[in-house]
Amino acid sequence: MVIAGGDGSFKGAQKLAHKGMNVIGIPCTIDGDISCSDYTIGFDTAVNTAMRAIDNIRDTASSHEKCSMIEVMGRNAGYIALWCGIANGAESVVIPETYDYNEVKIMKTIAKHRENGKKNNIIINAEGVGDTSKMAKRIQAISGIHVRATILSYIQRGGTPTCRDRVYASVMGAKAVDLLCEGKSNRIVAYKNGNFVDYDVDEALSMKGGMTEGLKYMYEILEDLSV
Repeated sequence: MVIAGGDGSFKGAQKLAHKGMNVIGIPCTIDGDISCSDYTIGFDTAVNTAMRAIDNIRDTASSHEKCSMIEVMGRNAGYIALWCGIANGAESVVIPETYDYNEVKIMKTIAKHRENGKKNNIIINAEGVGDTSKMAKRIQAISGIHVRATILSYIQRGGTPTCRDRVYASVMGAKAVDLLCEGKSNRIVAYKNGNFVDYDVDEALSMKGGMTEGLKYMYEILEDLSV
């Protein structure tokens, strides 16, 4: 059985493997949260879809001089939010890996940028940090700054796949077939350090993600660019 999916699907694949079924897993999730792989199918399409939507929202926010708080998907990972934050020039990004529930910090960031002459602010929230609509209302009530919440939701799961997603999906699918033809079993296909590789299903699921050095560096870059 070839299973294309995310963390939940792979845990199911692991249980099937322990029951004696031969499974090959392919990382396919927009969340980008499969730790054994540097890339997951669907991420590039989702992040490009979100980026275009946020560009459109910034046009409106600029003309009305408002602050927009935009929620993107990603479950408990902040990859989509962080990538969009850099690509869209967001003034602030809130992700589960770094969020400390300090909304005063967000307010100060908005105020600081307004003092520097910015007429609009874009704050991008990963869905894993909580209810964006309620957060926007709290910040508006305390700061007096108009904050409009937008939930992009499932538009990120559709659309025309990008070239990268099409190519990587084709190569990973071929890799899965090659593994089966070689008689290998219970493997997870991954893209790691520029190569298409495979791991034992137990080894793959034991790898931990979270706040990696690469993610931390990207977050620091975003904060520098937002100034």
